[in-house]
Amino acid sequence: MNAEKRYEIFRRLAIDIPEPKTELNHQSVFELLIAVILSAQSTDKGVNLATAKLYPVANTPSAIFALGVEGLERYIKTIGLYHSKAKNIIATCQILMERHNSEVPDTREALELLPGVGRKTANVILNTAFGHPTIAVDTHIFRIGNRTGLAPGKTPLMVELKLIKTVPKDFIQDAHHLLILHGRYTCIARQPKCGECVIRDLCEYKAKAA
Repeated sequence: MNAEKRYEIFRRLAIDIPEPKTELNHQSVFELLIAVILSAQSTDKGVNLATAKLYPVANTPSAIFALGVEGLERYIKTIGLYHSKAKNIIATCQILMERHNSEVPDTREALELLPGVGRKTANVILNTAFGHPTIAVDTHIFRIGNRTGLAPGKTPLMVELKLIKTVPKDFIQDAHHLLILHGRYTCIARQPKCGECVIRDLCEYKAKAA
C-alpha cells in the first residue's frame, strides 16, 4: 500500500470519527490505568459498569489498596478473570504508592513493571493519558491492519511496528482510536459492514471480495 492511499484512509477515518477517544470512563490517569487493566478480554461496557460502582468508593492507589483483593473482587466480579485482575491491581497500587508517589509513570519501562500491564496496556496509557504517538494493537487493530492491507503482520507487535512506521504523521496521535473505533463499529470481525465503510474503495479486503 502506497503512502497516498494510507493518507487518504486516515483522512477519511478522521472525518468519519471526529472525536477519536477511548470509551472507557475515567476522570484521572489512575482511573484509566485500572480500567485498561480490567478491559483485557472484557468489553468496555462491562468495565464501565464495574468502575461506576468502584470509583465512587475507591479511585486512588491507597483507597483501592485498602480494599484488599477480596474487597476489590466484590466490585469487579462481573468481569472476566476478575480474581487475577484483582491481585494485579492491588499489587500495582502498592508499587505506585511505594515507588511513584501514587502517580502513574509516563515511561514504557516503568509501566510494564506494573503487574497486569503489558505492552498493549502501556501503549494505551502512553497514548491516551500522555499524548505519546503509540498504537496499542488489540484484536480490532490487528484485524484491520491485516484485512485492509495497512499493516499486514502475523503478530500484534509486527502490526504495531508497521503502523508506527507507516501511519502519516498528521494522524499518528489519533491512529490508535481511529482504528479501534472503526473496527468496533464498522470493520467488525464477522460480516464487516463494507456497504457503510468510508474506506471501502481503498481496502484490499473489499478488492479481494469483489
